Amino acid sequence: IDLIRQPVRDPAETINKLLTEKKAGVVRGTTDITWLNGENFKLAKNSALLYGPFTQVLPSYVQFYDHLSKENNLDFGTPVLGYEAPFGRAQFVFVYDSAKLKDPPKSFKDLKAWVQKYPGKATYPAPPDFTGSAFIRQVFYGVTGGYAQYFEPGGLAKVSRNLPQLWAFLGDLKPYLWAKGKTYPDSSTRLNQMFADGEVLLTMGYSPTTAEADIRKGALPKTVRTFVMEEGTLANTHFLGIPFNATNTDGALVVADFLLSPEAQLSKFDPSRWGDFPAVDLKRLPPELAQKFQSINLGVSTLPVSVLESHRVPELPPEILVDMEKQWVKEVAAK
Repeated sequence: IDLIRQPVRDPAETINKLLTEKKAGVVRGTTDITWLNGENFKLAKNSALLYGPFTQVLPSYVQFYDHLSKENNLDFGTPVLGYEAPFGRAQFVFVYDSAKLKDPPKSFKDLKAWVQKYPGKATYPAPPDFTGSAFIRQVFYGVTGGYAQYFEPGGLAKVSRNLPQLWAFLGDLKPYLWAKGKTYPDSSTRLNQMFADGEVLLTMGYSPTTAEADIRKGALPKTVRTFVMEEGTLANTHFLGIPFNATNTDGALVVADFLLSPEAQLSKFDPSRWGDFPAVDLKRLPPELAQKFQSINLGVSTLPVSVLESHRVPELPPEILVDMEKQWVKEVAAK
């Protein structure tokens, strides 16, 4: 198999391309396997853009994955039904330099007092940037009483009723943010650079090892650490999908099976390579192989797995996320 990686700035580009090919009747596409998550998966699934179900024919998935896990069967609340294969796990963390900051905020409810103490030294990327959008979703949970209420029967109806609390809180933060909230970084990359340059005291990312790679490259000092809020931080599984018009479906299945294999999952878990948390079920591995995962050096900046696991909170459905991003522009940025 010749595996040719095509970098993509936004997964929506791939989905839009597949939508165009579907309408045009293109039966031999240019994409054989693709990364999927959240709203992109829901659109692809609802538009019949995916081959499958296929996970049941992947030996790695059958042998080494938890088939009953919600994290493997739901993608931002959308049933997977075998149309994508779990590839890795992500969780949002905040990043600070322990040499410069001794008192990072411990909770979202404390965040207001913290930014007032350090005016101009905090901000977040402007939605729809993925990291900025995730930040406001977490604040939403934090200032409205937690996530559990939204996952009870009829709970999603509470979202729109509680959104004014989010906009009020973010509005209160605004005057104390970098540039007094008149503008926001356009990406997490920009925010990370501002943090490295000392313009702000916090940055953030949707990976527990987000700081470790930069520390090892020398882009951040060894005193940088990560933390999660007391209320918890968003976590999800990201997946692999096969387009409906993949030219080499058999090759895509082989590649997917390899990427789900314990050996590949172990390799990408190493922060010197990627630091992406594994989706494989360690309890299903031979003891000596499971020990190798537990022996991976995640670095001093990465929180213990037990801490991360105890602070994972689920994502809301994609349609709510998109609406929240649009409302942020009107309710926060434009004011």
